[in-house]
Amino acid sequence: MIASLTGQLLSKAPTRLIIDNHGIAYELWIPLSTFFHLPEPPSTITLYTYLTLKNDAAQLYGFISPQEKQAFTILLDISGVGPRSALAVLSTLSITELVSAVLDNDIARLSAVPGIGKKSASRLALELTDKVESLVTPDQSSSTPLTFSNNKLLTDAQSALVNLGYKPAEAKKTLQSIKSEHCDLQELINSALKALSK
Repeated sequence: MIASLTGQLLSKAPTRLIIDNHGIAYELWIPLSTFFHLPEPPSTITLYTYLTLKNDAAQLYGFISPQEKQAFTILLDISGVGPRSALAVLSTLSITELVSAVLDNDIARLSAVPGIGKKSASRLALELTDKVESLVTPDQSSSTPLTFSNNKLLTDAQSALVNLGYKPAEAKKTLQSIKSEHCDLQELINSALKALSK
């Protein structure tokens, strides 16, 4: 098992990145919560990693903190929740929000995650109740200003929403309606997710 990976960040996108470690380039899938805290390439970074093996294919997932990785592994233990759904949860809810939603049995909040219906949300709330207390930490989801142009901002935000399961046209329309209110990618995506979940 690869527990962590340190290397030079070669490129990043809202859902994945590439790290060079001694001449070997690793592609890692990441949640938006990790993307928001990445520096600009080329920079040296360390990510906590989780490796999955399925149908002879290996996929590596990266997280900015041990708490995010722990949350990911806890989510994978829930019946019917795979890596894609677990990333969607961490991309939509901060760890603090996830813990709060589970402990409050907030099915509406959990089912606002793309790909998580009411039945899955109910199962998450039930099965995570005894597990999420270990995740309680100070919220690390503070916003980091980004210097993208408006066009790139919209493109990155739309790409993130599409990867979360929303239709391109739906994501674009929502982003265009709120873009003037935000110049920060994280704030823009969070506002879009709130608008799309109504």
